[in-house]
Amino acid sequence: MEGGVIMANENFSEKVSVNINTSTLSNIDILVDNGYYSNRSDFINQAVREGLQKHQTTLDRIIDKHMDAEESPDCWFVGVCNLDAAYIESAKKNGRTLTCTGYGVLVIDKNVDEEMLFAVVESIKLKGKAICSKSIKDHYGLK
Repeated sequence: MEGGVIMANENFSEKVSVNINTSTLSNIDILVDNGYYSNRSDFINQAVREGLQKHQTTLDRIIDKHMDAEESPDCWFVGVCNLDAAYIESAKKNGRTLTCTGYGVLVIDKNVDEEMLFAVVESIKLKGKAICSKSIKDHYGLK
């Protein structure tokens, strides 16, 4: 799906909370205090990246399965997806209704006509962040 420009100052990170036992946290602190990591977050981010890298083959298989599936939603994405006016207008012109499912960041351009969007996009299921107007977030139950 083609999209427009995404503003560079948008924050595409999210804060998560995890419980770590004291013994594990103490070991992280030792590594931080001895200069192996700049802080706890640096260690945790590196551990998460390594864990995801370990499962990359599985992630690729799951993503490929969704992208190739005939019953896959019209708009299925991982990462950043930008719904722009041209895409919505094209769907309306062709008499299509869309469902959108994604993991990551969904950007709905400010120049998208909301009435047309609501008529064309039946549902949006998003694990991540939506960057759009409050009325669009409210309509689709996005955070």
